[in-house]
Amino acid sequence: MTAATFDAIVVGSGISGGWAAKELCERGLRTLVLEAGRPIDPARDYVEHVPPWEMKFRGFGDRTALERDQFIQRHCYACNEYSGKFFVNDRDNPYTFDPDKPFHWIRGRQIGGRSIMWGRQVYRWSDLDFEANARDGVGVDWPIRYADIASWYDHVERFIGVSGERLGLPHLPDGEFLPPMALNCAEQVVRDGVAKHFADERVVTIGRVAILTQAHGGRAACHYCGPCERGCITHSYFSSIGVTLPAARATGRLTLRPYSVVHSVIYDERRGRAAGVRVIDAQTKQPLEFRARIVFLCASTLESARILLNSKTPRFPTGLANSSGELGRNLMDHTMGGGAGGTVAGLEDHTVHGNRPNGIYVPRFRNVRTKHPDFLRGYGFQGGAGRDGWRRGPSLPGFGPAFKAALRTPGPWHFSLYGFGECLPRPTNYVELDSKTVDAWGIPSLRIHCEWSDNERKMLQDMSVTAAEMLEAAGVRDVRSFVDNNPPGLTIHEMGTARMGRNPKTSVLNAHNQCHDVKNLFVTDGACMASSANQNPSITYMALTARAAAYAVEAMKRNEL
Repeated sequence: MTAATFDAIVVGSGISGGWAAKELCERGLRTLVLEAGRPIDPARDYVEHVPPWEMKFRGFGDRTALERDQFIQRHCYACNEYSGKFFVNDRDNPYTFDPDKPFHWIRGRQIGGRSIMWGRQVYRWSDLDFEANARDGVGVDWPIRYADIASWYDHVERFIGVSGERLGLPHLPDGEFLPPMALNCAEQVVRDGVAKHFADERVVTIGRVAILTQAHGGRAACHYCGPCERGCITHSYFSSIGVTLPAARATGRLTLRPYSVVHSVIYDERRGRAAGVRVIDAQTKQPLEFRARIVFLCASTLESARILLNSKTPRFPTGLANSSGELGRNLMDHTMGGGAGGTVAGLEDHTVHGNRPNGIYVPRFRNVRTKHPDFLRGYGFQGGAGRDGWRRGPSLPGFGPAFKAALRTPGPWHFSLYGFGECLPRPTNYVELDSKTVDAWGIPSLRIHCEWSDNERKMLQDMSVTAAEMLEAAGVRDVRSFVDNNPPGLTIHEMGTARMGRNPKTSVLNAHNQCHDVKNLFVTDGACMASSANQNPSITYMALTARAAAYAVEAMKRNEL
């Protein structure tokens, strides 16, 4: 087919793709957004208010179908009868790994991508994070510092709406916040107990979250229904469907094409530039081509790496823009699962109203002021307190109306801390094309090689110790520590594979997310990350994407692209 031509092509319509579309369209570019999956109609697809008794499998889903079609996706808590439709079919989208080194790749293919069912926790990075590789001699130095991205964090937060509490911590910079959500009574007890025993070293606060606590930008405040992963009909949480894509569409310069599985980037050998992308129509399986002056890959960490690896040329026989040999390498994900829980005594005359879609947060405190002897970097905790919905157990006495009333009486307050830790970048964690496996559209799939190192394992153990310390100091009873054995990928914070860096010989991208080797090709999703920090990464993707789009447009105006 004759290729359609645009000023810019954006691959992916999720968190970073939506931001690329908004910024490029608002800066005057006719922009094509290509999404591999289907359109989404919130009126039909968002089911956050549907009760379980109206669902065939009471919300849990068809176990046989899940094990057959979503044997990887079902490991995510949100892949159930309500929201399983937002996760891919694993048989159509295969990948491989060593059975002894599993990697759970959780994916969403639809307009909006995983921005529909993401966790919405948003924490800025600081120079503690941007300088970490250089300080520790691990990986490559980031080509940017906090000062380079701070104004773009501002830009993103003001537009999407982020609720949170200002803390004044240098290593967790404050942002442009809407009013914070409230801690419940048990969380206040733990907060005060931790503050008393650990001074300002360890802090319990409400999570910083991309959910509105007041009307903002034409969107309503959250009404605390709770199950955000099912969608949000009021657009009270950030998703590209509800926020950035409508802004792009309002310019009149957006073309959004679903069912467009990108195979590879078209490379013009003579000009040394990306000329566009090759696409397989997901419904007809017919090949298509689209051309543009600039291309933004925002397909998610592993999909963007896969596209580049599939874009082989005579100049780049191991993948487009891979003169460094670093494409596909240094895959990271956050560790999660070290922590502790227990019972908060008393407070039986207190309960909660509504279902707050947020928890507490404990910012990193390891390797901030003093060096830990056993591991590099650090971790933070998420978690919170709640009451059992009713009293349980075979020993509950009673019969008839009195017994029913006792069942409706809420149980005790429980509090838990769940750790999320930094993963170090290592070239031994990498992806490559699997020569024997293709997806439903005939595109070569990935083989993923990834495992935790001793540094991550030691950090998980330390999480369980410090979580128990804090709960016991706060007077929590029956404290039980734990370490979950979660494989890489399941945290759904995969990063790396096309890292930013100062030196083209050791990195794929420069300080503006621009490929060293192909100047009009940008990668702004998690693939660009040179380290993982321990904070949830999505707001950093958004800020980097907005910054890169501004740079690309100005470069085009100077006829550099």
